[in-house]
Amino acid sequence: MSGTIEVRYIEESDYGDWVLATRRGFLRPPVREDQDTSVTPSVMGIEPARTQGAFDGGRCVATFRTLPRELTVPGGAMISADAVSSVTVTATHRRRGLLSRMMARGLAAAKERGDAVSILVAAEYPIYGRFGFGPATWVTDWTVEIPRARLGRHELPDGARIDLVDGAEVRKVGPELHERVRRLTPGAINRTENFWKLYTGEVELFSHPWTEPHHAVYRDATGRVDGLLTYAIDDVWDGKMPQDTLTVRSMTATTPEAERALWRYALSVDWVVKLASGSRPPDDLLPLLLGDPRAARVTSHADFMWLRVLDAVTALEARGYAGTGELVLQVEDADGYADGRWRLTASPEGGQVRATGAEPDLVLDVRELGALYLGDESAVRLAALGRVEERRPGAAARADALLRTPRRPWCPETF
Repeated sequence: MSGTIEVRYIEESDYGDWVLATRRGFLRPPVREDQDTSVTPSVMGIEPARTQGAFDGGRCVATFRTLPRELTVPGGAMISADAVSSVTVTATHRRRGLLSRMMARGLAAAKERGDAVSILVAAEYPIYGRFGFGPATWVTDWTVEIPRARLGRHELPDGARIDLVDGAEVRKVGPELHERVRRLTPGAINRTENFWKLYTGEVELFSHPWTEPHHAVYRDATGRVDGLLTYAIDDVWDGKMPQDTLTVRSMTATTPEAERALWRYALSVDWVVKLASGSRPPDDLLPLLLGDPRAARVTSHADFMWLRVLDAVTALEARGYAGTGELVLQVEDADGYADGRWRLTASPEGGQVRATGAEPDLVLDVRELGALYLGDESAVRLAALGRVEERRPGAAARADALLRTPRRPWCPETF
């Protein structure tokens, strides 16, 4: 039945119907492009040559696009990543293989471009493992009951300060700050100029009414911006008592001093009795900053960015390792992109990868390689689950000693 449906890259004339299909797939009101004039291909970063649609009788019924991104890996290097986004299939056309067709074409194009990995944020967990993706980063949301937090008194370092700024100032200082942040954060990706326009409301979307947030920047004693906090506050009173919640939209920092100072600022705003942290790395400092860490309650903990290795040699040679050692990995990839037996010679400066005929230490599917790649998952745990086969005793523990990172990787944004 799917043979009657044409899967192809879109043309500019398809854009309005493609947007409508995307909105239907994500169960959003069907706003057409001519009603939302701000949603143009250039504003949304949509390149027709990287954007697929499935068309049934001329009507778009499935969508798929990719974005060129750089991904920071352990050690601070950045690799080319094919970021998959806007994946939908209209409810009337499910179970016809449309996603499989679009994904196959998308991954083949990424491999041909030379992208080392493909990444995505999975709306549903069970979908993407069959395409070779594994969950590579996780996020946790906390709600902090501030009256219980026992913050104590805190002074900023000498000469440092926190300033409230507007969106125009964020557009000036934010890009350079993020460039420094992402170099320190395995799992982070680059941000485009359009990101900052949407982030600060310079470009508003008809379908997402803009509410101006608050922005706070942390400057060190030299005046350098080392942190940015963006947040909103709801103004709620009950019986003449404030019950406000501060909701963090984003918080990034290049130094522990900036990170601690911005959290303490957010927890000390007058009238605010509750803080919603937004999506944070699972090992975030926030709970342990509190005199009573139990005041921070986990409200969500879930997988976030999924990763699929396309080029095992480039990916494994790009990242740094926690120690020195060798490991022979047999990677099984039904699509052939990362398939092979690879000898990894690892050191903190990087890795060397060569094809080998030697007996493997570990045998694993490419989706497990994706879960291990940024250092978040444990090979020992995957071996206990039967998802990694340990051919040499202790090989999983040796893999963990090389691959895992001191702080957990984190992707600060959706794409």
